[in-house]
Amino acid sequence: MQYLDIHTHQSLQQKDVQSILSLSLTDGNLYPLTCNRSISVGLHPWFAKLENLEVQLKHLECKAQQPNVKMIGECGLDKLRGESITNQTIILENQIRLAEKLNKPIILHCVKSFSELLEVKKRLKVNTPMIIHGFKKHKSLGEQLISNGFYLSFGTSILRRDSGAAQLIQNTNNFFLETDDSKISIQEIYEAAASLKKCSVDELKARIFADWKKLNLV
Repeated sequence: MQYLDIHTHQSLQQKDVQSILSLSLTDGNLYPLTCNRSISVGLHPWFAKLENLEVQLKHLECKAQQPNVKMIGECGLDKLRGESITNQTIILENQIRLAEKLNKPIILHCVKSFSELLEVKKRLKVNTPMIIHGFKKHKSLGEQLISNGFYLSFGTSILRRDSGAAQLIQNTNNFFLETDDSKISIQEIYEAAASLKKCSVDELKARIFADWKKLNLV
């Protein structure tokens, strides 16, 4: 069974790894959309502009219907970079509606905006799976997000056993693993997660594969 990397910006694909390459329509580099590799595509909050939303949404809807596009995103909210949170929220809500229309999960970027993200999910009554990538905040926030129906994806933060991510992994069974833009391999991240869960890497692979299958990512 392969290692599953739900969110990466690494262009090279390893033989024993199935990964989802994250692209933004604001990057201008869209060539992977024409290949067979699994990808996610969306409007990243760092770069998306409200004034371009109508045109970019039409482009996104067209691209997102390709069978190799597994998720919408990364999209989300970031109080440290990008347009105002008000504008980012409008851009995010439109992508959520598109994800629900196409029945595809959403991969989320969130920085200092978790209360706003929770509010959006509740107000829109979002049914499509919402996955927060690279979660590395404290355990209580993670538990709050899980209790409100979010999935969490963990990366290199779990290598620090005192991190909130490492503590969360020990107490939850439904999570994903990722490399994002790190040079640390997904194999090393799996080994750390298996150690925290006190299970074998193969057992962890099977558990994560089941969640990928449930979300139609395989």
